[in-house]
Amino acid sequence: MTFYLIRRVGQAFVVVVIVSIVTFILSRLLPGEPARAILGLQASPVQIEAFRQARGYDEPLIVQYGMYVDRLLHGDFGFSYKENETVAALVAQRLPPTVLLVGLSVVVAVILAVPLGMLQATRRNRPIDYGLTGASFVFYSMPSFWLGLLLITLFAVYLDVLPAGAPQGSMSSVLAEPAGLVLPVMTLALVTLAEFSRYMRSSTLDNLGEGYVSTARAKGASERRVLYHHVLRNALVPIVTLLGLRLPAILNGALITEGVFNYPGIGRLFWQATQSQDYDVLLGVTLIVAVGTVAGSLIADVSYAVLDPRVRYVQPR
Repeated sequence: MTFYLIRRVGQAFVVVVIVSIVTFILSRLLPGEPARAILGLQASPVQIEAFRQARGYDEPLIVQYGMYVDRLLHGDFGFSYKENETVAALVAQRLPPTVLLVGLSVVVAVILAVPLGMLQATRRNRPIDYGLTGASFVFYSMPSFWLGLLLITLFAVYLDVLPAGAPQGSMSSVLAEPAGLVLPVMTLALVTLAEFSRYMRSSTLDNLGEGYVSTARAKGASERRVLYHHVLRNALVPIVTLLGLRLPAILNGALITEGVFNYPGIGRLFWQATQSQDYDVLLGVTLIVAVGTVAGSLIADVSYAVLDPRVRYVQPR
């Protein structure tokens, strides 16, 4: 297990390095240039050149990347000239609301997906199974921005029971107005729930056909005990896998959802940075998302052994 963890951490580090290199190169290949984007159209050629030299933008790409890595190792993620604040401060302010949004949506999705998936499996090919399957397909295929607009139209415009926009400001401001979190969380949760419930249904059906289920029934175990004591633990393994693999997609959905609801998270910060060509913010946010993605994948892999005693990570000979 220790060898496996060391190897996976090493692989995760390599992935983060590759992502940082690719993102850095792509940021320099975007139309325009960082100096012009930061100083604005009114800046003279002399000012542009002086700024490029001061920031090292006139150096070769490999030298620029080395300077960027050196700043990262010293805790400097860059400076946002558009926001007039360091990238680290911006991320520290915007990341907690996004973690709250994604965390709540995932928790709600899992809590609902597990019983719904098991219900569909035990009521296979019955009306309730067909109904839930149809609803899953609808929400799974629906873009998150369109679902968000539909929820705003229904709950904020027609019913007027929830605010159309999310609370603004810091994390404390977001927590002070929980009603503003309902629609953003519901948008992400419904899309995630649709996929998780389908996996839970398939996993439950697979486990119901295993020999240990027949043995438990032959010993006189009730259906409730078979489902929740024997099947549930094994059926959750694909959900854990999906949580790790779906983290990038959930974060992408959060970016779009934050734009729809004007939510003060890191996704909206990234969207604003793309519009204003704020390169340091783009690099900083991408690096953080990459770290979160590989961390989610690593946690999912380690969780296999916890949920399924048959899984053991052995050092290869």
